[in-house]
Amino acid sequence: MTHNGTHGGLGVVQGTALYIASVLGTGLLVLPGLAADVAGPASIVSVLAVIVLAVPLAGTFAALAARYPDPGGVASYVRRALGRTAARATGYWFYFGVAAGFPVLAFLGAEYLTAILHIDRVAVPILVFAILIPPFAVNMLGVRVAGWVQFVLTGLLVGIVVFVVATALPAVAASSFTPFLPHGWAGVGTAISLFVWAFAGWEVGTHISGEFRDPRRSIPIATAIALVVTGLAYLLLQVVTVGVLGEEAGAGAVPLLALAEAVAPGFGPTAIGAVAAIVVLGVMNAYLAAFGKLGASLASSGDLPRALAPGAESGGVPRRALLLTFAIAMVYCAIALAAGGDLQTFILIHTSNMVSIYAAGMIAAALILPRFTAGWFMAVVAAVLSIGLLLLAGANLLPAAVLALAAILVTVVKRLRRASRRVDALGDQTNGADLAADSGALVEVKTTAVPAERGSALGSSAKS
Repeated sequence: MTHNGTHGGLGVVQGTALYIASVLGTGLLVLPGLAADVAGPASIVSVLAVIVLAVPLAGTFAALAARYPDPGGVASYVRRALGRTAARATGYWFYFGVAAGFPVLAFLGAEYLTAILHIDRVAVPILVFAILIPPFAVNMLGVRVAGWVQFVLTGLLVGIVVFVVATALPAVAASSFTPFLPHGWAGVGTAISLFVWAFAGWEVGTHISGEFRDPRRSIPIATAIALVVTGLAYLLLQVVTVGVLGEEAGAGAVPLLALAEAVAPGFGPTAIGAVAAIVVLGVMNAYLAAFGKLGASLASSGDLPRALAPGAESGGVPRRALLLTFAIAMVYCAIALAAGGDLQTFILIHTSNMVSIYAAGMIAAALILPRFTAGWFMAVVAAVLSIGLLLLAGANLLPAAVLALAAILVTVVKRLRRASRRVDALGDQTNGADLAADSGALVEVKTTAVPAERGSALGSSAKS
């Protein structure tokens, strides 16, 4: 689907809020502790490395979104460069694969809420499904409303992160940073792969690029601000997590609660509970704006049922596509509950699809962006880095491979249908030709049966 030339009502403020929320997400809740557990104090190096890696990736997506605003997002860029089947696979990776992150969000939110409110964990299943409802309801009102809601949520989130960091910094102990490399550089590599989850989300803006009033101006500004804010937030949180908690940083399922309790007993954990709620609602809100637009765009292109297409246009509200996304999220959450709340599988499905999207998107960007521009250079660097991540993903790419196979099967079915229609059309033409031939034979019989009458008639008319 191509962009129709009109733009929506998002400005720099709402756009920046959506970008920050899509990146500064659930990683805040678990990654500082997980990274400290596998890499120790050197986990700070892993954060710096991923920030550097995020620059060309975010910059390329900003260049694409600003130049080619389209609700299809990365899939539309892949279509331009690599064809319809690759674009369909990219769309499926996001719509069905990245959606596996919904139970991760819902369960993390539910776990934090039960811990902070001292609710019995029996309530977790109820909270998991309850958490899904508010962001879906907001997005059913349109991306402009969602953008302002996101501005409020992101403002609260950044404020609380600033509070936690500012409160914790005086408690940082230099002794906590020694030994600096307790698990060697291999641990840093593992921490880098973990933080890829934290810095995923830059592609979300491509799907809502058509909703910006001035994409060429607003998107690069929003991306730059979001890069600085998210990078600083993760870096400072990693410093205070290691510096305050030391070897205990990786202990427990909710490391931020331990940090908050250490620096602000009583009030700190309450603040982190608020962070958890804001993060979960904010990330869902930001991603749903992308899911709705992508679903409608895929339907417009014939890659999903056409009934889901309304709302793909700029300013439109893709309610049908959002309802399908809601159903997918509910199914994933139900499966996660049946599996006992084990989220590792869903994280792997999510990240493998994200890596696949990044690789396809960056290769497409390198092919369609004007050569030797800043965006093109960033795309080339990001393409190499993304292919490297693909190789590291290994067997975890199986879910993405299944979705790619589904995209290929759709192509095969469509081609068979087109071939069948051609055969039918040729058959109709052949039948028509046969009918015409039969009619011609009858005419010939009739004309040869009465040649004298026709001749005499013509002769009499000529004479007259």
